[in-house]
Amino acid sequence: MDILEARARFQDLREKDGPVDPSELDEIWAALATVRPEEILGEWKGGEFRTGHPLNGALAKAGWYGKTFVAVHDAKPLICRNATGELYSDRELGKGEASLWTVEFRGEPTATMVYDGQPVFDHFKQVDDTTLIGIMNVKGTPAEGPFFYFFLERVPEVPHGGPRAGEGS
Repeated sequence: MDILEARARFQDLREKDGPVDPSELDEIWAALATVRPEEILGEWKGGEFRTGHPLNGALAKAGWYGKTFVAVHDAKPLICRNATGELYSDRELGKGEASLWTVEFRGEPTATMVYDGQPVFDHFKQVDDTTLIGIMNVKGTPAEGPFFYFFLERVPEVPHGGPRAGEGS
């Protein structure tokens, strides 16, 4: 699979209303470019692929919005919405926050979010200039998985004083 096929297939699976086969996501992953931690700084809105992983649906129940990478050593893995719709970093659910490192996963060094308080790694690859695919890797998970697959869309920057994407006008 080349990069253009991978991007097209990613979009198809992202829009799919139903279960997604993790092996298809693995093929897409293999075709995509790695990223460096510095390249992914900023705010990201997230979503998940329904692969049958035990975490499927759990983040939505927690009000998960996405992730914010303020700096390499200041990553907020669980940006959620509270009852009034305001965004906040759920440090309790995440057992702290995280940092970004370059970690080898499946033989390639790529940007990886390392959680502060639990043995969790989120590995990232670039789909395009505004989209990342992620694989959550937890201590004890065999090399073949099962993994939790998700995606992130970069939130456009707004001029100072304006509302953030997804917030009121």
